[in-house]
Amino acid sequence: MTGQALDVHRTPTTPPARSHTLVVAVLASGGLAASLMQTLVIPLIPEFPRLLHASALDTSWVITATLLAAAVITPVSGRLGDLYGKRRVLVASLLSLVVGSVLCAVTESVWPVVAGRVLQGCAMGVVPLGISIMRDLLPPSKVGAAMGLMSATLGVGGAIGLPLSAVVAQHTHWHVLFWGSAVIGLVCATLVRVFVPESPRAPRARFDLLGALWLSAGLTALLLATIKGGTWGWAGVPTLALFGAAVVLLPLWGRYQLRTRDPLVDLRVSARRPVLLTNLSAVLIGFAMYASALLFPQLLQAPVATGQGFGLSMVGAGLSMAPLGAVMMLLSPFSSRISDRFGARTTLILGAAVIAVGNGMAVVLTSAVWQVVVASAILGGGIGIAFAAMPALIMGSVPLGETASANGVNTLMRSIGTSTASAVLATVLANTAVATGPSRFGFHVSFIAAAGAALLALCVAALIPRNTA
Repeated sequence: MTGQALDVHRTPTTPPARSHTLVVAVLASGGLAASLMQTLVIPLIPEFPRLLHASALDTSWVITATLLAAAVITPVSGRLGDLYGKRRVLVASLLSLVVGSVLCAVTESVWPVVAGRVLQGCAMGVVPLGISIMRDLLPPSKVGAAMGLMSATLGVGGAIGLPLSAVVAQHTHWHVLFWGSAVIGLVCATLVRVFVPESPRAPRARFDLLGALWLSAGLTALLLATIKGGTWGWAGVPTLALFGAAVVLLPLWGRYQLRTRDPLVDLRVSARRPVLLTNLSAVLIGFAMYASALLFPQLLQAPVATGQGFGLSMVGAGLSMAPLGAVMMLLSPFSSRISDRFGARTTLILGAAVIAVGNGMAVVLTSAVWQVVVASAILGGGIGIAFAAMPALIMGSVPLGETASANGVNTLMRSIGTSTASAVLATVLANTAVATGPSRFGFHVSFIAAAGAALLALCVAALIPRNTA
């Protein structure tokens, strides 16, 4: 389905000019709430075996389950939003966060917590849905900056969540984290329901349930093998079996999508040069940006006695990373101005270049905490610029009836990049470790790899047609 007609029987009430800012603020708040789930439990990882009365291997699923759910849900929720109402699905996503948070808050058993974290991960569909709603409701002069802000919440929420959750976990009971996220999710869902009008729907079509289940199985196999490969062994039977399943399932799913009448993802649209190249850039930028989430905290917290780190607490490391999120948020509106003047393609190229510089600086500027803060802030600026450009490129190249699902696929591509980076960089650190822990050489190699991914993203972005967005 590639038609651009809208369901005229469900035309939304366009918000008056004075409420544009309120709509953007409400949607961005929902995006922050969803992205907070990425780092909500990181301070608790070492304590989970004791808190949940389970092995470290079992409790690792508290993180893995959220990553998998977030990756799988984004294209599915986007398509549901296009068909049945984006605001309706966005509110449902936030309520999923609430239910998952309450489930985690009332138990001390590992598998109920894992189930709750799956539901929290399902809220990640809020970001692509919010971007699409902004495209539908806001005047053209405000769309660029608003979409940039919404897209940046993917990184900002994680950056803010790390110090916030560390402080809460250190000074209160760990269940407070989940009760707090439940309250935040409920408030955001209420605000969206009250202040955000419904946007147009695509022409009536059948939701591709088989395609959704098929894609979910293929993505789960691919990402689970990528995330767990280092633990299970890259040549281990479970890892190879999952990779093999993904190699079989995903191409067959693509063939099915090309033949079905109402596909979950219109691959013909996704194959358009601007969309395809933007999504490839998203994978590489997702890889490059993950250095900030994986490498900087480890570097800041490594004991001084090892000669590799600065011995900061989780709270101290989180606060040191806070400028990254602040710069990301501040530069996202600036990105829209660049796009308005030079095009979103140029903005994406600039963002990739700044990310490469930030990772490159981390190779040579890691002898003091302030240097790490500066390098991470530069990297955050590049992420903010690049994240703001990608939705504009996608929106300018897809039919109106597929904006949410197209943004969901783009968000999925970023998730694939970060999952790949998690596996690759963790393997690099493990294979270059010394007796006292990760080596400075391992950090340098990892930052160089991230910088290389950003430069490759720049090259891919340069191939996007100049007249796009």
